[in-house]
Amino acid sequence: MGDHRPTLVRPPPVDESKAPIENALELTDLSIIGPDIFTNTRELWHPPGARGIYGGAVIAQTLAAAQRTVPADFVVHSYHCFFVLAGDSSVPILYHVERVREGRSFCTRTVQARQRGHAIFTVTCSFVREASGGSVAASHAARMPAAALAQAPPDDYEEPAFLRASQSRDNPFQSFRCRPTDAHKAPEEKRVWQWVRARGRISEEGGHRAHLSALAYISDSYFIGTVSRIHKLWRYPVALADVGTLPPEVRDHLEKLNDWEGYGGLDEYRGRPEVGMMVSLDHSIYFHNPKQVRADEWMFTEMESPWAGDGRGVVMQKIYSKDGVLLATAFQEGVVRLKQTGQGEQKAKL
Repeated sequence: MGDHRPTLVRPPPVDESKAPIENALELTDLSIIGPDIFTNTRELWHPPGARGIYGGAVIAQTLAAAQRTVPADFVVHSYHCFFVLAGDSSVPILYHVERVREGRSFCTRTVQARQRGHAIFTVTCSFVREASGGSVAASHAARMPAAALAQAPPDDYEEPAFLRASQSRDNPFQSFRCRPTDAHKAPEEKRVWQWVRARGRISEEGGHRAHLSALAYISDSYFIGTVSRIHKLWRYPVALADVGTLPPEVRDHLEKLNDWEGYGGLDEYRGRPEVGMMVSLDHSIYFHNPKQVRADEWMFTEMESPWAGDGRGVVMQKIYSKDGVLLATAFQEGVVRLKQTGQGEQKAKL
């Protein structure tokens, strides 16, 4: 087994003046070895049972790296990435930024995240100079669903005890699942709602760029999993047939988790298809009002899937501020392969 060296340099002490998500996403400048090269300052989160590092962490750090190379009056408006290989949390990531274009109104950056000499993640993002669109402009925005505020969590909300007890480390953001009311509808007509926010308060030093990186981090949560939820697919890392043999405390946790998300009891999944593999392929974010993002305040997200087939699915997500401003729209395509009956066990491979 190789050495566990998740960072190039020893991580500094946690900065208590910053929000947990700022510490989690901190970058170290490696200009000593080349221009526009950065690395993760702290070990990145590998979710239990996942193929690699949480994708939102790499999304956020590539955006943060790109933001460091643009003028202060430019803000991100468009971000497009591809997940190439699963990231290894025990190995440092090098972020190489290329300054592709410098324009008066727009500038373009590409970022490549590399481990062991191989690209694991590639990004192209575009930045726009603030107020460069003119004083007169066409303007409209989708409205936040009227019923969303009725399910908004209180400011002092804390997750249920069973969730806090199962977390191996402090999660830098919180989520509040809204119970679905459209179970009778076709999958393409269903909507998945949740409220999200970064824990603590993002520092003035981090500024709006820290808020944007935090939104990018959170945007990958619960995303491609929308397909499994609207189709009521069994998605847990234990075979449905083996649920009855689980220790009582494990089954109780699954029951509570499924109920918390609003998808009924485990017995309701008998006979339902099971997920064999579910991983993200790409991720895009369009930032509509970047300077209005306050990621440490509750944001409402609505997810839907216009299409799934041939072992893939596409999901769209609209992200609103609590007062109804459409902050961003995100898209993701992912692999959603179901376990096939009568075909023996095969190792999942892309």
